[in-house]
Amino acid sequence: MSPSPRSLAETDAILCAPGNIHETETSLVDGRLLRVYKNLWPSCRDFWLSAVHQYADRTYIVYGTQRLTYRQVHERAIKAATLFRDRVGICSRNHPDYLVAFWACHLLGAVAVLANAWLPLSPLEHCLVNTGCKLIIVDPERASVLEPIASRLIEEHGVIGFLVLDRCNRSWRHMEPFDKAVDAYPRSMDVSSEKIEPEDDATIIFTSGTTGLPKGVLSTQRQFLTNVLNVLAGGFRAALRRGDPLPSVQRPGPQAGALVAVPLFHVTGSTSYSMMATLTGMKIILARKWIPEEAARLIREENVGVAGGVPSMVADLTESSLAGYPLEGLLFGGSPTPDSLVGRAQKAFPKATMTQGYGLTETNSIAVSISGDDYIVRPTSTGLACPVNEIKIVAGGKCLSPNGVGEVWLRGPNVMKGYWNDPEATERMITKDGWLRSGDLGYLDEEGFLYIKDRLKDIIIRGGENVDSVTVENALYNDPRVQEAAAVGVPDERLGELVAAVVSIKPAYQGYVTEAALMATARQSLPRFAVPVMIVLLHEPFAHTPSGKIIKGELRKLARRHWEDRRRAGTGREPLANL
Repeated sequence: MSPSPRSLAETDAILCAPGNIHETETSLVDGRLLRVYKNLWPSCRDFWLSAVHQYADRTYIVYGTQRLTYRQVHERAIKAATLFRDRVGICSRNHPDYLVAFWACHLLGAVAVLANAWLPLSPLEHCLVNTGCKLIIVDPERASVLEPIASRLIEEHGVIGFLVLDRCNRSWRHMEPFDKAVDAYPRSMDVSSEKIEPEDDATIIFTSGTTGLPKGVLSTQRQFLTNVLNVLAGGFRAALRRGDPLPSVQRPGPQAGALVAVPLFHVTGSTSYSMMATLTGMKIILARKWIPEEAARLIREENVGVAGGVPSMVADLTESSLAGYPLEGLLFGGSPTPDSLVGRAQKAFPKATMTQGYGLTETNSIAVSISGDDYIVRPTSTGLACPVNEIKIVAGGKCLSPNGVGEVWLRGPNVMKGYWNDPEATERMITKDGWLRSGDLGYLDEEGFLYIKDRLKDIIIRGGENVDSVTVENALYNDPRVQEAAAVGVPDERLGELVAAVVSIKPAYQGYVTEAALMATARQSLPRFAVPVMIVLLHEPFAHTPSGKIIKGELRKLARRHWEDRRRAGTGREPLANL
């Protein structure tokens, strides 16, 4: 006999019942009454020590031929912690010692500053200098990028040193190998020497925001750790909605793996996938870059039951040799998900539970999620608020009733403390009573499911990478022949959106400027993921509002028409995911 489905109210009553891991209570946090998880760990250190105690001899990290247990990573992190200071910058591709450095920070109570490794030198320098990093940990690629300014960072900005991950046959000025530095210290640190409180600072993770330079999102221990339980809420709700028992955090049977191909410097990679795996005792299979068939091989060989990432990754898996494999779950997040992808993924992996998470860097990843049958019947929804989160829709200063379209506001104990060293931007983003203005346009239906219609900000989300339109436009303005530029997103089945641009050429240069030349200009100052895939050239001025602002909506429509024409003609190019 099939179990009886449960209502939403029945589901959450069981999920958040006393004694369960998602049990909630009301608490005063930074002067605000918020719903919080009652059984949340007080600090990242406590969370990690709990995992090490439970899973000490299980495999924790798989990276190529390397395999490290929870105990081995912990012992290495204890050594590394003796080197660290109050803010440690980590700027690297996915690597085992990335997680060693991350946990070393939290054993000490230092703030882990996770810088976007794909950034060009100037914005990367801004991230490290603005946050006052004392020690900077890099991979060989970033060592080469930062070497020209290393001495200046040491002399002018108080950086005490650089440590380079990965063994290689070259050296960099002012930098030494991470291995050498860590191995030089004995195991002597008392990891419980100082108490760490839930409201102490924990992480700084960067987001593009609304300016050309990244903003550092500062979060406390509670704010970061809340997502560890939020990421489980969707799957737990799906099981309860089907009428199944409440799932267990510890998975029975052979150790499962979690493939982490999303960069660890993004909240999806760090606060969602990696922390979920750590909580449940999984092994983390780190991918240096995204190669679909290599991912398929690792999923088979390492007993990966739940896979996913940004929608382009899920799309790649549906078209790979993995199609038909009995995955337990597929996770979508970090970028808009095309409606059609849910159906394609279900067809390719009929046994998998589909889950989508919605949130921002400023909410430490997931604040809203949808999973299972709810997602199948509502493929355009981003889901329900997580147990400790609230959603309201605001327009004209008023909270709207169901189906009213306005800006999505979010509140909860996972909302950031603020932008590092930028109180004005923080005040614009967060209200005095703790509501975060998402910049997304959407509505709630009568049952509380959220639907995102569009974005108020001109942020283009390409395969999980936030691309600020102003930055792209400024890169195009480096060509003096450009009169005006507008960066817009065009839809893409794999990546959600691609970056495109419309450019008006100055009359004196009309006929002398090519799309290829402008793309070459853009490549000089933009990371690969932000370079436009198409630049439409216009020989007339843009239309403007009475106040002088460019009317971007019409340009977006124009770009999308041009892109569709190119795709139909077979000339629209679809770049590989820059992951």
